[in-house]
Amino acid sequence: MPCLADITFLGAGLNRPECVLTAASGAVYASCWTRGITRAPDGSVTPAIGPKVIAQGFLPNGFALCRDGSFIFANLGERGGIWRVKGDDDPVAVLTEVDGRTVPPANFVLIDSQDRLWITVSAASRGHRHFTRNAVEGFIALIDRKGARIVADGLVWTNEVRVSPNGRHLFVNETFACRTTRFDLDPDGVLSNRIAINYPEGSFPDGMAFDAQGNLWSVCIVSNRLIRLTPDGAWQIVLEDCDSGKFQMARAAFARNELTRDLIVNASGTRLRNLTSLAFGGNDMRTLYMGSLGDNRIASLRMPVAGLRPVHWDWG
Repeated sequence: MPCLADITFLGAGLNRPECVLTAASGAVYASCWTRGITRAPDGSVTPAIGPKVIAQGFLPNGFALCRDGSFIFANLGERGGIWRVKGDDDPVAVLTEVDGRTVPPANFVLIDSQDRLWITVSAASRGHRHFTRNAVEGFIALIDRKGARIVADGLVWTNEVRVSPNGRHLFVNETFACRTTRFDLDPDGVLSNRIAINYPEGSFPDGMAFDAQGNLWSVCIVSNRLIRLTPDGAWQIVLEDCDSGKFQMARAAFARNELTRDLIVNASGTRLRNLTSLAFGGNDMRTLYMGSLGDNRIASLRMPVAGLRPVHWDWG
């Protein structure tokens, strides 16, 4: 299994590289709050979209790569919503309202193998003073041939989602519930049979990705844990990097419903700072790239298993 000493870093000068994607070209894409979305094919960092999106008030968080080279991104800026942008063009709205609700600052977008777009909103309001398991304001929306609609509601800080390799389930990380939730997924996009997979308090799962063997890997903010969830529902903490004092302080505050943004931001490990996203890449799909809230680089780690190629693999 991987260990902390094996971690290397790619790129430099990034601002909150929360989401990472990889492609067959060798590109590693990352969101950045000063450059928009960046591309780091060989360690150097160049813009994949024009930085003027930042000047216009957009803050890309989770994003998806499209066939034509454009990106669809969840906007954490004040106007919220889901937007599409290519090169140096102006962003075009994809979804700003769904089922009569304004889409607030959003978290993540995913394009699946059927060209459906899955969207997560962590909370109806982003003005939280404290982050608790009691804020059940998150939802999942779906855009497909039938249009846009909310397909799951009442979630706790909805984060990244993935459709299982066989297409029968949708997985979502509910960060401040310390769990991964699995839904049955029918061909029409209906979600049912909600099952919670609970982790130890303080795990706070954020980003996720499947490997070629059907295991689901998640990374966690605060604890910097890497968790492997097997197809039969068993899980294991494979890697962890947290400062014991800062971690216990954040964990105790969470237990009192007093976890603040500052406690999250200040939590860090010896090498990792608030892991948020992961993507398998490289020629053999065995390099794991990890985004974060607190670093200016992308962490990478060689893995004992290859990742599952994402839908967008040949598009970038």
